[in-house]
Amino acid sequence: MEENEILPGISAFGLALWVEKNKALVIGDLHLGIEEMFNKKGVMVPRFNFLAIKKHLLDRVFSKAKPKIIVINGDLKHEFGTVSGQEWSETIDMLRFLQRHCKRLVLVKGNHDTILGPIAKWENLKIEKEGILLPKSRVFVTHGEKVPKGEGFKKAKTVVIGHEHPSVKIRDRHKEEKFKCFLAGKFKEKKLVVMPSLNFVSIGSDVRSNETMSPFLENGVKNFNVFAVADKIYNFGKLKDLD
Repeated sequence: MEENEILPGISAFGLALWVEKNKALVIGDLHLGIEEMFNKKGVMVPRFNFLAIKKHLLDRVFSKAKPKIIVINGDLKHEFGTVSGQEWSETIDMLRFLQRHCKRLVLVKGNHDTILGPIAKWENLKIEKEGILLPKSRVFVTHGEKVPKGEGFKKAKTVVIGHEHPSVKIRDRHKEEKFKCFLAGKFKEKKLVVMPSLNFVSIGSDVRSNETMSPFLENGVKNFNVFAVADKIYNFGKLKDLD
């Protein structure tokens, strides 16, 4: 297995997932516009997430992968009940940026995407409510806040979810560091990959100490393999074996 391979034929390029058979790139949980939400609450967070995402994709992803299809796996924008000025501008710019790097762009609906419709309509994009099956690899991409019921999901051998924003704390005698991470395990008879967020305002939720949210993870993640994202992808083995 190559050092960035999460499962056979499925690799991590930075915070994105590459499905080789379909030449498909999966990203998710960008939460564009999150800084404006903080600013409205009086928290002076500089607006850097959009530019950091673009730089990460150019440096860590598009320099290595030339996708035919890009799947945005939910939570493209942050606000639940409105489209803020920052969100409208950044989401349109991001969609156009991604379309320049693929032949087909797919939007999977996330729990934050309650009113993504006007943005998708503006760019003539369809929103996949449950997710999408990548047929050659039989990988089903879904956001993860609920378990799909459709035929595409039933046919899948592997499921890719976001929603959890997983990270992991690594400790030694003198310090600890927190890294975004991928998780690889099983959901019933299917293989399961949990993706980190492509969002630079927050590292995410520590899988060693925090409860999970997704029904895909209702039995816990102790037996999942952990792949930390730093200067490269580090395979730390099973979560339960980390000291």
